[in-house]
Order: sequence, then structure tokens, then C-alpha cells
Amino acid sequence: QVQLVESGGGLVQAGGSLRLSCAPSGRTFSSLSIFGLGWFRQAPGKEREFVAGINWSSGTTYYADFVKGRFTISRDNASRTVYVQMNSLIPEDTAVYSCAARRVARSTTLPSGYAYWGQGTQVTVSS
Repeated sequence: QVQLVESGGGLVQAGGSLRLSCAPSGRTFSSLSIFGLGWFRQAPGKEREFVAGINWSSGTTYYADFVKGRFTISRDNASRTVYVQMNSLIPEDTAVYSCAARRVARSTTLPSGYAYWGQGTQVTVSS
């Protein structure tokens, strides 16, 4: 069973920044034979939505429109951790943020396209 572990969530004022991290427990992303990573979020009473993604081999990134210019997804060269840097946070960004790993080659923003998930980390942005 592959487990992804997120960290870095917390409470921040509007306009502030947070950096979330995601790593597989006891393994590296390279050992999982994945094609990509994604960050998703789910606010209370709302459906899970795609935030940002990265293709593992090329490093190509893609974002939801509502975070473009504010969030940046990246990975370290040792293939151990994926990050999402979140700047200019607004109260509407409040949600549980989860990372997920994709084992299919085609990039997708749909949660169903991701095989491995973390349990999530809470991000709360106060006004």
C-alpha cells in the first residue's frame, strides 16, 4: 500500500504564503513508476477540485485557472518531495489540500486519474 504524506498546512492571513510538501512514506516517487503528481483541494460542502499538476519526466506543470500566477508546483531533483508554493492566499483558498500520484501517462485534472493519495493537510486563510 502506497501512502503519500502531506505537510505544511496551517493558518495564514489573506495575502500570506504557505508551502505544502508531499512525499511517499518510506519510498521515493521514482520507485513508484508514476507519470505525474497533482495537488487537489476540497472545501467543506464542495467537491474535490484540481489545483496543480506536474508531469514527472518532463517537469511540465499545469494549473487550475483560479491559482495561476499565485501557486507554483515543483519537485526536488532527488525525486523525494513535491511542493506547491502558495502565494497571495485568499479566504477562498481555505480547504484540505491533498497530493496524488498518477500512474497513467495522460495528464488529467480528474481525481479518478490518480492512483495514490495522501490524507490531506488543512489550509485556512483568514480575512
